[in-house]
Amino acid sequence: MRVAIDVSPLSRPRTGVGSYLLGMVAGLAALPADEGVEVVAFAPVSRRGARRIAETLAGVPLELRTWRVPYPHAWRTVWSRLGRPGAEWLLGPLDVLHFSDWMYPPQRAGVRATTVYDLVPLRFPEWVTPRTQRMHLAKLEHARRTCDVVFCDSAFTAQDVVERLELDPGRVQVAYPGIDPRYRPDGDPAGRPAPYVLAVSTLEPRKNVGVLVQAFRLLRRVRPELELVVAGAVGWGDQPGLDAPGVVALGFVGAEELARLYRGAAAFAYPSRFEGFGLPVVEAMASGVAAVVSSHPSLDEACGGAALRAGPDSSEELAEALERALAAPDDLRRRGLEHARSFTREACARAVLAGYRSAV
Repeated sequence: MRVAIDVSPLSRPRTGVGSYLLGMVAGLAALPADEGVEVVAFAPVSRRGARRIAETLAGVPLELRTWRVPYPHAWRTVWSRLGRPGAEWLLGPLDVLHFSDWMYPPQRAGVRATTVYDLVPLRFPEWVTPRTQRMHLAKLEHARRTCDVVFCDSAFTAQDVVERLELDPGRVQVAYPGIDPRYRPDGDPAGRPAPYVLAVSTLEPRKNVGVLVQAFRLLRRVRPELELVVAGAVGWGDQPGLDAPGVVALGFVGAEELARLYRGAAAFAYPSRFEGFGLPVVEAMASGVAAVVSSHPSLDEACGGAALRAGPDSSEELAEALERALAAPDDLRRRGLEHARSFTREACARAVLAGYRSAV
């Protein structure tokens, strides 16, 4: 089975979608030879984007095809809307084409697949930029009309897709994310000067970091030595007040530094209002950190009963849950490590491969 996967999102600094995509691609490429899977990763991107993709996929046993084009976003949009040439013209014969959030290139034959990570642009347009909404809604409509199989990163999102896109449930498959193996409890922690609560997210309204900052102010009344460390790039919209005492904003950090930050944290906080899955939650658990997570049901599968939950609109509730996690972290760590063990790249790849085969 020759599988062509659009890896364009790996041309940008890696957030949740990129981390999921990397885990899926690396998992498929690492399957035993007797599975008969050949992975072709492709992307029309800028020179810098091509270099970043090559660095990200270094060591992964696959065929990489990147084309350096000017104005790559416009190029991908035109290719998607024009409907020609077929991907086979550039990639050769293929059995599966798996496209991303960024484009839906045409193909002449074979299984057509994509992954839907969440329906935020459809359900909550106020939480995304107009450009993001336009891009995602076009992809979702195309997926609804043309895809043989639509993968989702959680059962919550799969049910959302079935109901809101009116898809036959037989066309929708759940493939949970595969965690980067560098997220583990053993290894060097970050060398921070004080104990800290870690938050990992892009700074945008949906991620709800402002409520976490308010909770941290309450928590610091009884734990004045504590820091709140926020790792994540500036997104869009009103920004949380990260200039408060004890709050450290690191901006975007790479995977190696993030692994050290997870390992060194006294607790992890994820107050998001809505997620497709919530990948940082499982990354933190896999690193041995006690987690406090929003009680929104979209995060139930990421938490799996191994995190303390708090209402995303209540800074008092969040502060109380963090205090409980800091006071007695051992049981949360144990349950989190056990829960995170099932989110492997191989498990993600086998779920995706089963979906391809069912479509064939």
